[in-house]
Formats: sequence, C-alpha cells, structure tokens
Amino acid sequence: MRIKKNITLSLFAVTFLSCFTTITSQNKTAVEPPKIIQDTVKIGKLSVPPLENDSLFTDNGLKLKPYKKNAHASYYADKFTGRKTANGSRFDNNKYTAAHKKLPFGTRIKVTNEANGKFVIVKITDRGPFVKTRELDLSKRAFMEITKSKGAGAMKVTIERIIE
Repeated sequence: MRIKKNITLSLFAVTFLSCFTTITSQNKTAVEPPKIIQDTVKIGKLSVPPLENDSLFTDNGLKLKPYKKNAHASYYADKFTGRKTANGSRFDNNKYTAAHKKLPFGTRIKVTNEANGKFVIVKITDRGPFVKTRELDLSKRAFMEITKSKGAGAMKVTIERIIE
C-alpha cells in the first residue's frame, strides 16, 4: 500500500510538472528575456551602450575624453619663468600651459574648476607637480582665469583630454 501511494504521488508530481512546463512555454513568447547588447556598460541595474570611444562632443565642436574628476591643481611660482621645461621649451607663466606626471607632451586638456564651472584649455609642456596629492600644475595665467578666489593656491578640477 505504501509503494502504491509513493507511485501515485510520483505520477501526480510528474503530471503537474509537465502541465506547468507547457503553460510556461506558452507564456514564454509573451514575456521575452531582455536582449543583451554587446559592449554595454552596466550601471546599477541598467545596461547603457557606451559612447563612441568613451568620448563626448562639446558645444564648440571639441572631442573630449574624460580623464580625471576631483583632481587637485595648483600653479607654478613666478621663479620658474624662463626656466627650461621637460619638453625643452622655456616656461612662461603668461601662456596656457601645464605640467602633468604622465600625459604626453603636447597633449591639450580642458581643465574645469569644479567650484564655479569655469574652464581653460592648456597644453602639457612639463612634468610634475612633485607633490603627491597634486595632479596638475597650471601656469599662473591659466589658474587665475578659472579660480574662484585670486588668493587660492590650489583647487579641485576635472581634467578632460582633447582628442584631435
């Protein structure tokens, strides 16, 4: 009697499962799984297709590639005016130049002050800054153009590479 009960339960389970799978297979056409787009960037629960080469276009037609946010920038002291930079040119505090530890010489970057949104475009001509917490040394002219306070010596900036 016990064996007969187990067989009956087993048959009931198999019948129930087969009915369930036919019902779900019929409903499968109504609810399709989400399509996976190749080369997507996953942000939280959303899949967002990437921008072309991770770059952006600005209003004035520049093609920008994000480099670093919340970077600390300072400016050159006046005593460096006239000295040779790492790329061989003479430093001039009145030009739009900058020093960076890794970016190649001649790279143009857009530097935006995060406090007020002002930006300047500078060219990398030197290595530095040689302070661990700093990412960028701007010429005095470039720094003063975007600073919030003329008495400040450092600020947080966003750095974007200009792609040509």
